Amino acid sequence: MKFPYGIADFYALIMEGYFYADRTDRISSLEEAGKHLLFLRPRRFGKSLVLSMLENYYDLAKRDEFEQLFGRLKIGANPTPLHNRYFVMWWDFSMVASHGDTQAIEQALHDHINVCVQGFIDRYREQLPPVSPLNPNNALASFHTLVNAVSRTQYKLYLFIDEYDNFANEVMAAQLGGKDRYATLVHGEGILKTLFKAIKALSSGQGFDKVFITGVSPVVMSDISSGYNVARDVSFLPKYRDLCGFHDSEVADALEKIGKECNLPASQVQEALATMRTFYNGYRFGYEEGPLLYNPTLALYFLQNYQEECTYPRRILDDNLAMDRNRIEYIARLPHGNELVTRALGPTDAILIDELANRFGVEDMLAATRDQPFLASLMYYLGVLTIAGSDAMGRLALTIPNLVIRRLYVERIRDALLPEYEDRETARRAAEHFYTSGDLESLCDFIETRYFQVFDNRDYRWTNELVVKTAFLVVLFSDTFYIMDSETAIDKGYADLSMIVRPDMRRYQLLDHLLEFKYIPLQELGLSNQEVGSKSREELRALPQVEAKLTAATEQLAGYRATLEQVYGDRLRLTTHAVVALGLTRLVWE
Repeated sequence: MKFPYGIADFYALIMEGYFYADRTDRISSLEEAGKHLLFLRPRRFGKSLVLSMLENYYDLAKRDEFEQLFGRLKIGANPTPLHNRYFVMWWDFSMVASHGDTQAIEQALHDHINVCVQGFIDRYREQLPPVSPLNPNNALASFHTLVNAVSRTQYKLYLFIDEYDNFANEVMAAQLGGKDRYATLVHGEGILKTLFKAIKALSSGQGFDKVFITGVSPVVMSDISSGYNVARDVSFLPKYRDLCGFHDSEVADALEKIGKECNLPASQVQEALATMRTFYNGYRFGYEEGPLLYNPTLALYFLQNYQEECTYPRRILDDNLAMDRNRIEYIARLPHGNELVTRALGPTDAILIDELANRFGVEDMLAATRDQPFLASLMYYLGVLTIAGSDAMGRLALTIPNLVIRRLYVERIRDALLPEYEDRETARRAAEHFYTSGDLESLCDFIETRYFQVFDNRDYRWTNELVVKTAFLVVLFSDTFYIMDSETAIDKGYADLSMIVRPDMRRYQLLDHLLEFKYIPLQELGLSNQEVGSKSREELRALPQVEAKLTAATEQLAGYRATLEQVYGDRLRLTTHAVVALGLTRLVWE
């Protein structure tokens, strides 16, 4: 098998025999869905490959290769009459430079479109009538001239716009005057608004027939909607929820073939599938209950490594996706964003909203208050939250989709609260000692003296068990050694923090850990911060409220242990830890 990691060229995938998850059966319904379609998915989720598939299907220059490209795929048995009946043009806005002032960005956009127009003329020279020279300072005029030429042929134009919001989002996220530059691009007679107004006008019977647009969020589309109010967003329709991403069965089939190539036992292949589910699966698009999907880039990263080495990649997070942490940082800088990021990291509590916002602009987003769905919706579009289901009131429950995205949250909080080298090193040494010994002493000392001290209560509306869970998760998190917070490992009943050694790491002297946390406010103890700080841990452990909490946590852990021992058998090297926090001052455990 050949895995197309980093390849979004449909032609290359098919002609060179790469792994391909067939989605060509959606082509017919996409033709009926409308002439201006918008499709949103997180970055690196396979949107460009969808466009490339459509481009190859409709391109009149590929008509002699249709059977080779599509004959063995789902659409091949019953193609639509429109296959290979279009001129196709592709604009990729991720190639438009977002640095410099507004004039520089506008010129970069003109240059990109002009390059695409010239490439189009060169590609279809034999089918086109003579076309006037390009206007280097006005790509819209160049494009208009080209559309006029197309209208004099027997064919029509299909325009694909990839990452339509990329450079605008980069401008908006920039620290230096980003908001003002963004507003200049999308409001009034800004270049983006003017561009989409031209697309709308030129597609009115002048040879320009269809537009398919991909992007990450609807923010930019909402801001230019008065100039381009004809696009239909098909992102939420059930028939397209798996247009990007891999099904569990597709990943399982690929792993099974790799297992045969590597002569691996079936049990090892099943372990690999369970690991991939935990780290890469979990995305759900659309309101209806539907299949969970794998991030295709991350899944291909794992599969390619697994095939080449017959073992897991040591780094479970592909470095090319690590930059998504910047998206979480961006959210955290928005009003109330820091609260939302920390709440999302809670292992059990979903973020509840009435519905996903799908028509909101940047002004709405920047002014969003805590009880509005804007920020949570944006986190969904960015792929750092996903739909887990609905509560009893019908509200949408949004959660972190998988463990690899949870790592990005952890790293963001770690960077914010423990930026100093000395603190990082002390925390690392305490965590590594705990991994192999189960000794909490140095770990709890660090959390008491450093983590709790830098935790700023003014940034949060609560001081409770979640704060304590987050502290331990941030300090202990390691996806190199552990599967952490694995709900499936304990049959949907789990301790506050579970650390199950990765199957490929069990050859090392690492222990499995379960931690259960309880929280007691200082006022409940009737003690001041100073009084609690002055007592020894033995004295604190003897307090009736603390004893009761420790007993409750220990009883819960005993039940989790029994379940885990059934699942893992003799492989398990489990230690359990009941931890009680007394305010954000002291920790007691057993």
